[in-house]
Amino acid sequence: MKRVVLFLATNLAVVLILSLSMRLLGVEPYLTAQGLNLNSLLVFAAIMGFGGSLISLALSKWMAKRSVGARVIVEARTPTEQWLLQTVARQAEAAGIRMPEVAIWDSPDVNAFATGMMKNSALVAVSTGLLQRMTREEAGAVLGHEVAHVANGDMVTLALIQGVVNTFVLFLSRVIGQTVDKLIFKTENGHGPAFWITVVIADVVLGILASIIVMWFSRQREFRADAGGAHLAGRGAMIAALERLSSLHPQPLPDKMAAFGISGGGASGLKRLFMTHPPLEERIAALKASVAP
Repeated sequence: MKRVVLFLATNLAVVLILSLSMRLLGVEPYLTAQGLNLNSLLVFAAIMGFGGSLISLALSKWMAKRSVGARVIVEARTPTEQWLLQTVARQAEAAGIRMPEVAIWDSPDVNAFATGMMKNSALVAVSTGLLQRMTREEAGAVLGHEVAHVANGDMVTLALIQGVVNTFVLFLSRVIGQTVDKLIFKTENGHGPAFWITVVIADVVLGILASIIVMWFSRQREFRADAGGAHLAGRGAMIAALERLSSLHPQPLPDKMAAFGISGGGASGLKRLFMTHPPLEERIAALKASVAP
C-alpha cells in the first residue's frame, strides 16, 4: 500500500509541475478549431515527454530509498558496513567519480541497484540477502557493476532516451488522432470523439513500441556495466558474481527501479524485447569472450 501511495503521489506531482511549467512558458493549446497547432503540439510533447522523464530521474534517489526501505550508511556500525563504504570509496575513486551514498535494505533477495540524477551525487544500495549469500569478492564485483553504471552516466542517458521516445509518442498519437478524425470520421469543426479514442489507442500502441527501443538500450548498457565491474573488481570476480546470481534466481526489483538493478529475469520470444537486462548466461558469455588469449 505504501508503494502505491508513493507512486500515485509522485506522478501527481509530476503532472502538476509540468502543467504549471507550460502555463509559465505560455504554451498555447495545441487543439484549435482549425485542427492541430503543430508547433504548440511539439512544445507540449517535449515538455511532457522530457519533463516526466527528468523529474522522475531527479526523484529517483528519494523514491528508491522509500520503495525498498533502504537505510543510508552515515557511519559504519558493523564490519560489513565498514567494508561496504571502503569498497565503494575505492571503486568510485578508480572510476573518477565522487563517493556515492551507500545504503542497505533488508531483504532475503539477492540484488543491488544504483540511481541518481548526477554521477557525482548517486546512490548505490545492496540487499542484506546479497551480503549474506555472496562472498566478499562476488559482492565487490556487484558493487563495481553499480559504480560503473554511475560512472557511465547510464541513469541520465536512459532518462534522455525515454524523453525522446515519450515526445515522439505524444506527438505522433495526436497527429494520427486528427488524421483518423478528419479523413475517416469526417469531423469538420473541432475534434470529435474519434480523435480522443484514437489518441488513447495510439498512445498505448506507440508506447509499447517505444518501450522496445528503451529496453534495447537498457540491455546494451548492462554489458558495458559488466565490463566496468570487471575493470574495477576483476574479471574473474565479475564472472563469479554473475554465475552466483544465476544459481540464486534473484527476484526482480520494483518496476520503477528494475532497469537500475544488477539482475534481471529471463524471457524468450516477444517477452525478450521488453527485458531491462540480458539473460545472465549471455552476460557471462560476453565477459568470458572478451578475455584475450
